[in-house]
Amino acid sequence: MKLIKQYFPNLTEEQLRQFELIAEVYKDWNQKINVVSRKDIDEIYIRHVLHSLGIAKVQSFLPGSKVLDVGTGGGFPGIPLAILFPESQFTLVDSIGKKIKVVEEVKDALNLDNVTAINDRVENISGEYDFIVSRAVAVMPSFVRWVKGKVAKVSTHERKNGILYLKGGDLSDELEPYKTVELYPLSDFFSEDFFDTKKVVYLPMKYKG
Repeated sequence: MKLIKQYFPNLTEEQLRQFELIAEVYKDWNQKINVVSRKDIDEIYIRHVLHSLGIAKVQSFLPGSKVLDVGTGGGFPGIPLAILFPESQFTLVDSIGKKIKVVEEVKDALNLDNVTAINDRVENISGEYDFIVSRAVAVMPSFVRWVKGKVAKVSTHERKNGILYLKGGDLSDELEPYKTVELYPLSDFFSEDFFDTKKVVYLPMKYKG
């Protein structure tokens, strides 16, 4: 938890309370429905919470903005981002029902009224969003195909609407088709070894293939 305070020093009392509670809630639910590995649950702040918040080091979300979290699993990156940006609306989608059950319970425990959880495939989700976020659920070409038509055409942020994707390793082949893609190493923001190979991949809506 001290890492969250270190890297995000301007949190409100309510945000601090929610981030404090997050480990307890996930540990409790993970015993009932295993959505996070045991090793990861012991390091939940680095491997899940801080990793999710890496997106916030690249892009802040304005009040009223809409963010779609695809393949959220147990709620990452959506839940930590929803805590950090309480005036933005987050829709968390996963095709596995038990994972969305955990998201619903975490949302209620943390009193997050800016989160909507949906058990479905993203292709079936309607609406348009300012940004689409995810943690390495597929190679980029597949992901782009899944979310086609779901990025709002009018941008209200300085950065154009698009995809903010958490991925690791060598991405050169996977991202070669996308001429406007931008990579942000998380090691630029966080000093822990875990982030040495982790990146935020930003792909604006109007990319050139």
